[in-house]
Amino acid sequence: MSYSFFNSAEPILRRKQPNLDVQDLCGLWQIHWKLGDRTLLSNLYTRIDQVFVLWGWITAIIFGVAQFTQVSWSAQAIAWTMLTLLGTAAMTYLAWYWVKVEGLRWLIYGWAVLMLGGVLLTDYGIFGTCGWILINLCPLWLGLTAAGYLMMGMGMGSRTFVLAALIHGLSIPALSAMPHWPFLFTGGVMSGCLMLLSEVQWDMRSPVTSQVLSAEEQAFNQEQQRLRQLSA
Repeated sequence: MSYSFFNSAEPILRRKQPNLDVQDLCGLWQIHWKLGDRTLLSNLYTRIDQVFVLWGWITAIIFGVAQFTQVSWSAQAIAWTMLTLLGTAAMTYLAWYWVKVEGLRWLIYGWAVLMLGGVLLTDYGIFGTCGWILINLCPLWLGLTAAGYLMMGMGMGSRTFVLAALIHGLSIPALSAMPHWPFLFTGGVMSGCLMLLSEVQWDMRSPVTSQVLSAEEQAFNQEQQRLRQLSA
C-alpha cells in the first residue's frame, strides 16, 4: 500500500482533536453532559460523526426487531425500506458540504447505491419469496457494508475504513458459529462499528486544496493542520 493512499504518520484511531477544519466545524455538535461535578459525556460530533450515529441507530433498530420480535417480514420490509430511504436522505444532507470540500461526492452516490440496492434485494426476497436471499440477508448486508467501507478507505486514504471493511467481511463466515443469533450478531457488528467511528478520530489522507473554500478558509485549515501536528 503506497504512501499516496495512506498517511502512515496518522494513527489508525485516536482521541478526537479539537483543532477542526472549516468543513468539520459546519454543523458541529458539542456535547458536555455533567452530573454535579462529574462529567458524563464530553465530545465533538461533526456531521460525518452524526451520519455514523444515525446509521448506527437505524442498524440497531432494524436488526434488533428482526431478531427479537414477531413482526411480519412484509411489515418489516415496508418499515425498513422507508427508514433506509430517510436515512439515505439525511446522510446526503448532513455530509454534502464535507464531501464537496474533500472532493468525495462520489462516496455519497456509492453508499446510496449500496443501501438502496440492498433494500431492493431484501424486498424482492421477502415479497418475491426468494428463499436464497432470505437465508442470506445477514451475509448480504455485511458484504454491502464491507464494500462501502472499502470504498471509503481507498477514497479517503484511510486504514481505519479498510480495517472496518475487513471486520465486516470476516464476520460473514463467523455467522455460522451462531445460527440462532444471526441478526443480533450482524446488527452488533454494523452498529458497534458505526458508533465507535463516531466517537474517535480516524486516519485520513493529507488535506487537499479545495475549490469550494475561500483563500481565508484555506489558510484557516492550514493553520488547524499545523496545530494538530503539534499536538499529535
